Amino acid sequence: MQDEGEAVMRPGRRKEERVMQHLPVFLDMKGREALVVGGGEAAACKVRLLVQAGAMVVVVAPKCGESLRVMAKRGEVRLVARSFTSEDVGRQAVVIAATGHSRVDARVSKAAQAVGIPVNVVDAAELSSFIMPAIIDRDPITVAVSTAGTAPVLARAVRAKIEALLPTGIGRLARFADGFRGAVRANYPDADGRRRFWERFFDGPVAASVLSGDERWARERMLALVNRPASAEQSSGVVHIVGAGPGDPDLLTLRAFRLLQEADVIVHDRLVAREILDHARRDAVRIDVGEAKGAHNPTQHRINELLLRVAHGGRRVVRLKQGDPFFFGREGEEREFLTRHRIRTEVVAGITAATGRAAAAGIPLPHRDHAQAAPRQAAMV
Repeated sequence: MQDEGEAVMRPGRRKEERVMQHLPVFLDMKGREALVVGGGEAAACKVRLLVQAGAMVVVVAPKCGESLRVMAKRGEVRLVARSFTSEDVGRQAVVIAATGHSRVDARVSKAAQAVGIPVNVVDAAELSSFIMPAIIDRDPITVAVSTAGTAPVLARAVRAKIEALLPTGIGRLARFADGFRGAVRANYPDADGRRRFWERFFDGPVAASVLSGDERWARERMLALVNRPASAEQSSGVVHIVGAGPGDPDLLTLRAFRLLQEADVIVHDRLVAREILDHARRDAVRIDVGEAKGAHNPTQHRINELLLRVAHGGRRVVRLKQGDPFFFGREGEEREFLTRHRIRTEVVAGITAATGRAAAAGIPLPHRDHAQAAPRQAAMV
């Protein structure tokens, strides 16, 4: 079974592609045992998180602070008042070392990794097989932010920024949508149709009414949406001809960024930077139609036919071009061809390579001295 967000790996990964420092996963800890070694406040923070996740927590430490003792009195954790031994590790789902003593923490890490149990050592990424991210909890929505252990304070700052952007009722919206998943699946048997339905839902007025607390109206409207025949949602698709800019992902327009996140298919030139493509939805189909020296490249006619073919069935296609599609691109031909075949097109301008490089170099193109220097130099050649 494919999980939500599971990536479809594309063949021919380039050797220079970066590798993630950690694989982000969410571990189900309900009813499973966790070992925390240490009795101070750092250990208490980890214990609270584990308890909140439903874990059965055992704390091993010669002495424990007031926070842990209170949790033990409430029956949330079990305290073992002695020093750690390697025999303490054996059947836990995770182990956390938070003693603050490097030698003890190293022994905990070694014992856990020897039997293949994931271990986290507070403030010691080199001893950890997994890390604890900064977390935003909007049950059932959980957002985790990590800097791979390099800058935990920065991770907390990023968390605060994201937290400020998330509506307080977003968890309520997720539970509302979950109540209609079965009905949507029955009416939209194919995965693409379901995804498009949910994208429209989360961007539409029904979701907005749930967030505002008017679930009664939202439920009535949602029933009407779900019971609409799936065939009524089909369209001929749309092709967005998007300029990727000079190669720096920070110079993507907001519109281009959002379209990459929504696209079903991305048809891109060879020169489009990998960092730009990394912003696309992970399960989007990516087709390279760029020109490569010495390779058999598709003609413009074949690219036009490809765009027409992939746009059918209501799919959203991004034709991604380096720079601005109006500069040295074949945007006009592609747009004319698609329009002639009744495929809706939209052009999203990008920053041209010339403009972007000039700005990066601090050269104002309209500046009188700089603008006149090039013609004078050319005349001297």
